[in-house]
Amino acid sequence: MKETKLIDTTGSQTQQLQKHYGITSPISLAAPKEFDCMLTQKLIETLKPYGVFEEEEELQRRILILGKLNNLVKEWIREISESKNLPQSVIENVGGKIFTFGSYRLGVHTKGADIDALCVAPRHVERSDFFTSFYEKLKQQEEVKDLRAVEEAFVPVIKLCFDGIEIDILFARLALQTIPEDLDLRDDSLLKNLDIRCIRSLNGCRVTDEILHLVPNIDNFRLTLRAIKLWAKRHNIYSNILGFLGGVSWAMLVARTCQLYPNAIASTLVHKFFLVFSKWEWPNPVLLKQPEECNLNLPVWDPRVNPSDRYHLMPIITPAYPQQNSTYNVSVSTRMVMVEEFKQGLAITDEILLSKAEWSKLFEAPNFFQKYKHYIVLLASAPTEKQRLEWVGLVESKIRILVGNLEKNEFITLAHVNPQSFPAPKENPDKEEYRTMWVIGLVFKKTENSENLSVDLTYDIQSFTDTVYRQAINSKMFEMDMKIAARHVKRKQLHQLLPNHVLQKKKKVNLTNMRTPTISRVVSSAHPINPSPRTSGNVATKTPSPVTAVKRTSSPHKEESPKKIKIEEVFEILSL
Repeated sequence: MKETKLIDTTGSQTQQLQKHYGITSPISLAAPKEFDCMLTQKLIETLKPYGVFEEEEELQRRILILGKLNNLVKEWIREISESKNLPQSVIENVGGKIFTFGSYRLGVHTKGADIDALCVAPRHVERSDFFTSFYEKLKQQEEVKDLRAVEEAFVPVIKLCFDGIEIDILFARLALQTIPEDLDLRDDSLLKNLDIRCIRSLNGCRVTDEILHLVPNIDNFRLTLRAIKLWAKRHNIYSNILGFLGGVSWAMLVARTCQLYPNAIASTLVHKFFLVFSKWEWPNPVLLKQPEECNLNLPVWDPRVNPSDRYHLMPIITPAYPQQNSTYNVSVSTRMVMVEEFKQGLAITDEILLSKAEWSKLFEAPNFFQKYKHYIVLLASAPTEKQRLEWVGLVESKIRILVGNLEKNEFITLAHVNPQSFPAPKENPDKEEYRTMWVIGLVFKKTENSENLSVDLTYDIQSFTDTVYRQAINSKMFEMDMKIAARHVKRKQLHQLLPNHVLQKKKKVNLTNMRTPTISRVVSSAHPINPSPRTSGNVATKTPSPVTAVKRTSSPHKEESPKKIKIEEVFEILSL
């Protein structure tokens, strides 16, 4: 953090010093005007009906629950210490603490949101103790429901519902004899001699705490982030697993905007957010601070050293060591969709600043199901609800592979997956079956002389389903009657699969303002695909007759003249 001297309009130097946040100088130090304050108040009033602010009573309830959980941790660690015959002087001060991270720690959680927590224990408490004796202690609490341990996860976790609030608890064992109350997890020296699972568990808290220390004004940051998160969710671009951005990535983009406009308030910061990231020259990384080397030999994001990091399309780098790219799932299509949304957000906030529109326009949900003429509908089905939850989790985690396959198809420009899943209608009403579906919008490339183009997607879909089944079988999760079905449908056929309230919305303009080719046929897998190892003697993959598609005859739309913005500001952004 550096200090910047402020210069007044006459050029004389003032004595006032302002902290300099981030890796570059601010773009503007302008203070808010009365109009900005009025717009910020209007923004708050617009956000309220969406449930982004929690009532004080509910907030106090969360604090009370976390206090109870913290006391349980201290009590459990004292019991473990006694069982291991530690000296009484150590037992009395052994400590132990619950830290929070994620949206709750950032102060931007919504009504009913879960809490991400971390249990920090001293060196004599083992991970196995956490998943045995602490699990049993939680089990004995009457407020605790739906308790389950996921010990084999990439980041091991205990999940529970404590007095109606869902909590995920990670575990980290530090190389300390006691855990002091004022422990600062941002201290890099705490990572020495820790196993990789503890480092991963600590990462969430360390990143969240760094973000809060790297913004000029926490209240302005929080209100801006609430608005941007709501906008991203309403526009279906909030999902790390599907290749969009997750909560921590949105937080880092907002934090960078706050660094560039340190004195601005939320109404200005929301507008500047769209200005900065609609002009950002990806894949230049977004950094909140210069990466520091700690000589702990942990892998960090560094395209100079790691060739694979050079292929990341939209790098947003976490500020805590070991620095990682939080957006490694982003694909060509998801980046294209997000950049287009940034541009539309800029156009709308330009109108709001000119009093030509209200904030409500920014949060209008576009109709994904009117945006494209062609879609892939992906269905996952299982015979029981428990199996469906496992199966859907696996399929959803692999959908970005299907998007990647479709992007590589020579005739496809864009494959846009809607992060929202839907219950699918039953194929056989008499059969017990639980079905979930996702919808992917397709844009085909403009090609010369494409009067009767036939596009075959069978291989793209088959290689995806093979990957899913292979993982399910290898992890011993697969059960008979777990199925995936993928089919191409035209926009006018969606009503056969989706409820009317989803489809009956105002028609929106196509995302890509371009002339599209005439598609005569799209071939795709339209029936459930079963894994080959379990289907010998049956037809493993049925490829139906080619599906006749709608002729693509849309003409290019004229783009509106862009709103005037300061050209110096654009150059500042491009040089960041």
